[in-house]
Amino acid sequence: MTFLTRIAATAALVASTAAFAAGPAVVSGPGENPGCFKPWDASTKYFQWPAKKGPYRIALANGFVGNTWRIQMIKMAKAYAATPDMKSQVKEFKIVSTGTDVAAQIAAMDNFINSGYDAIITLAVNPSAFGPVIKRANAAGVVIVPFDNVLDSDQVMMVNEDQTSIGSQSGDWLLKNLKGKTGKLLEVRGLPGNSVDRDRHLGFRKSVEAPGNKFEIIEVVGNWDDGTAQKAVADAVSVHKKFDAMFVQAGSTGAVRALIDAKHPMIPVSGADENGFRKLCVANAKDGLLCASIGQSPGLVAISMKAAVAALQGKVMPQLISVPIPQTSHPNFKAGETYYPDLSDNFFTTNEFPDCGVNLKATDIMSKDEKNN
Repeated sequence: MTFLTRIAATAALVASTAAFAAGPAVVSGPGENPGCFKPWDASTKYFQWPAKKGPYRIALANGFVGNTWRIQMIKMAKAYAATPDMKSQVKEFKIVSTGTDVAAQIAAMDNFINSGYDAIITLAVNPSAFGPVIKRANAAGVVIVPFDNVLDSDQVMMVNEDQTSIGSQSGDWLLKNLKGKTGKLLEVRGLPGNSVDRDRHLGFRKSVEAPGNKFEIIEVVGNWDDGTAQKAVADAVSVHKKFDAMFVQAGSTGAVRALIDAKHPMIPVSGADENGFRKLCVANAKDGLLCASIGQSPGLVAISMKAAVAALQGKVMPQLISVPIPQTSHPNFKAGETYYPDLSDNFFTTNEFPDCGVNLKATDIMSKDEKNN
C-alpha cells in the first residue's frame, strides 16, 4: 500500500467512524417495506444506520409495568422474539422494567449501551429527558427505538399510533352519540407525565371543547389500570352523581364496572381495546351502554423490534413510523373476531399486523410472563 493509498484509507476510516458516532445519516426515501414501516406523513425524514452483521443483541427498556397493557406488551415481546423470523436475527433478548423513575430507566439504557447491545426498544417514562442518552447511544452505534410513549424529538426512530387522533376520535364519537352540546363528561386519564396521556387528553379536549360545545368536564387519573380507574370512577360518581358520557384512555373494564356497581344509568363510553370492556359493552348494550373501543395495541413492541433489526441491517427507515389505529364501535362487536368470550378480561384484542408479518396467536402471547429476564 502506497503512502497516498494509506492516507486515503485512513481518511475514509475517520469519515466512516465519525458518521457512525454521529448516529444515523439522514437520507432520501422511500424506506424499507413501506407497507409495514409507513412514514408518519409527507414531511417525515428517513434514517440509515451503518449495516451490522447479525444476529443481534436487543434489549427492551420498559418503565412502568403496573397495568395489563404493559404486561401483555412484555409477553408479546417475548413471544415475538421466539418466532422463527426473529429468532434467526436475535442472539440475545433482555427485558428490564424500571418503574416510573426517569433516572432508573436512563441508567438501564446506559447499562445496555455499555454492555454492547445493538438496539434498545423503550417506552419512555418522560417525553423530554432522553436527549443525552440518545447521543450516547449514537456514539456507540446503538439503535434506540421508542414506541407508544415516544419522545419529543426527531433525532431518533420511533413507532407509534397517532395519540392525539385517538383522543379526538374518542371525543368525536361521543359527540355523535350525545343528545346535545351540554352536559357533564368524565375523562379518565392515564399515567401522569407520559406523552401518550398528554396527547390523548389534548385531542379529546380539542374535540369536545370545540366552539358551540358547553360541556362540564371532570378529570380523574386512572393510570391506564382497571383497579385504579374503577376506584377513580366510583369516587367521581359518588361526588358528581351523574355523567352524560365517559372517555377512558385505558382501564376501561374497571371504569365501566364502577358505573354498573353504582347503578349509574348506562351512557356512551369511548374506551380502549380491552377484551373485558368489549364483553361488558356487548352484555349491557340493551341497557344503553354504547361503546367505541379504540385500540393502542401492545403489538407495537413487535413492530419496533422488527424496525430495529431492519435498521441494524442498514435499511432506510422512516424517522417516525405510523401504525394504523384499530377501532370497533357499537353495534359491530362480534364474538371471536373483535372480542373473545373465552379469553381473560385483561387481554388486549388487537395484536395482528399482516402487513408486517406479525400474526401472533393469543395462546402464544399469554403463555409468556412479564418478568425481567
